[in-house]
Amino acid sequence: MDPNDFPAPKDGFVITQFLVVSDQDRSRDFYQKIFDGKVVLERDPVIMRVANTWLILNAGGGPTDDKPTVTLETPKDPNRASAFMNIRVADIKKAYKDWSAKGAKFLTEPKDHGREIRAYIRDPDGHLIEVGQITGM
Repeated sequence: MDPNDFPAPKDGFVITQFLVVSDQDRSRDFYQKIFDGKVVLERDPVIMRVANTWLILNAGGGPTDDKPTVTLETPKDPNRASAFMNIRVADIKKAYKDWSAKGAKFLTEPKDHGREIRAYIRDPDGHLIEVGQITGM
């Protein structure tokens, strides 16, 4: 992918998702393989486009001068989350089948919750990813 494709707005803004990862190569490969991510920058940090969003995958680390009290780290307990990626698909049965075949490990099969059908995946560092299909509003 051409680095000029990266959305560096001339006005307004764009939102990207930053994930702290323990192995940039492994995480980059996961998002490429499962979600057909397109890499703009290979590492330090990894920058890639996945569908209609952008991911930045980088190692954790201690405080810096612009975040003097913050340490970045991968999830300590994968069974507790304060945020997660949410992917909406047109056909969850197809996504479940295709992504499972590529190596995605779903926590359960897709479950019908009335207005949506959803299931969850974890990336290599335990970040939670919801996969859902809207069935009604």
